[in-house]
Amino acid sequence: MWKLCCALLIAMVMLPFAGGQAPLDRALEAQLKRVFPAATAFSPKQTSPLPHYIAYSGNPGSQTVAGYLFWTTELEPLERGYDGPIKILVGVDKNAMLTGILVTEHHEPYGYFSVDLPEFAQQFRGKDIRDPFKVGADVAAVSRASISINSSSRAIRNGSRRIARSLLTPGGTVK
Repeated sequence: MWKLCCALLIAMVMLPFAGGQAPLDRALEAQLKRVFPAATAFSPKQTSPLPHYIAYSGNPGSQTVAGYLFWTTELEPLERGYDGPIKILVGVDKNAMLTGILVTEHHEPYGYFSVDLPEFAQQFRGKDIRDPFKVGADVAAVSRASISINSSSRAIRNGSRRIARSLLTPGGTVK
């Protein structure tokens, strides 16, 4: 009996790793929920065709894909701010609208009054990925932080468009 209990316990612990994917940790899941608040669940990180997470809506057992999330540093690794990459988590729904962004890491000298501000992230919520993302036009400009703002906007725009081309169809459905 003892051996059976140990075997079942080991199987339960190892089950999430059987498919080669670890379950989401609480901190990551909280970040995903912050960027895609309408989602009820998230997949472990997918690697194909591009690195991304899947956001689901609905009840367990009858969930549907609501959209996708990605890290800008994984889809646009060459995009740099003033002092290196700016790591941003981005959510895109099935209609190619941004659900939100979250700047999680940067080394920008003026980040505290540009990409760190809540207003920076808020301006992208509900934004269509087909918009131009032009700083000073549809993205707010910040004096003395133009490299950071331009780089972040390009990474969000280009990464979102890559996700859409790979995972969405024109009718707002998933491939």
